[in-house]
Amino acid sequence: MNDPVLNAHALTKNYGPTRALAGVDAAVHRGESLAIMGASGSGKTTLLHALAGIISPDSGSVAFTSASGERIDVTGQSESVRSRLRRERFGFVFQQGLLIPELTAIENVALALMINGTKRQDAIGPAAAWLQSLGLAGMEDRRIGELSGGQAQRVAIARAQVTGAELIFADEPTGALDSHTSAEVMDALLWSTTGQGRTLVVVTHDSQVAARCTRVLRMRDGVIVDAEVSA
Repeated sequence: MNDPVLNAHALTKNYGPTRALAGVDAAVHRGESLAIMGASGSGKTTLLHALAGIISPDSGSVAFTSASGERIDVTGQSESVRSRLRRERFGFVFQQGLLIPELTAIENVALALMINGTKRQDAIGPAAAWLQSLGLAGMEDRRIGELSGGQAQRVAIARAQVTGAELIFADEPTGALDSHTSAEVMDALLWSTTGQGRTLVVVTHDSQVAARCTRVLRMRDGVIVDAEVSA
């Protein structure tokens, strides 16, 4: 198995009296697709958010190692540094996409580059290329409300990938989709991540989605209770 791109050690996180993470150790290996499963309240989304630097754990550490060998202590950074890490090194796909409805598909994708300082005219080309590669050629100028749920999720996938992110986090990316569309979105997500040598971490309640990932972590009451090779 490849070297870890993320290493988490002894993560804890409490929300009032509720313990969301109770000393979690986890590694994400470069080039793999890792599914995190568990019932509502098991801690799976909290773990994803801690791994991605969205939240800070109460204790424990998360370390990111880039493809070039640079090691970054995610939990030891300020919010501004973690924010830059999320913009430049990580990509995100959420259940509802969190796309901007007033913008077109291509504008939503290009925005990820523009936030990092790329000029609009230089961002449009890569955005269009990603949309085309994900089967959305001809839909670049449609607003999000003019797309189906599956098409909108592919826009979100393109947005997550266009910056060249090494690591993609997906939180219930198929949760609002029917089974056929879910399979199509997973096809796109896996092709654009592990199919391109990148790494994917996906939180899901869907066993069919998890079965398509290379490894599955199962959580209960803030701890990992099972880890298995899925595919």
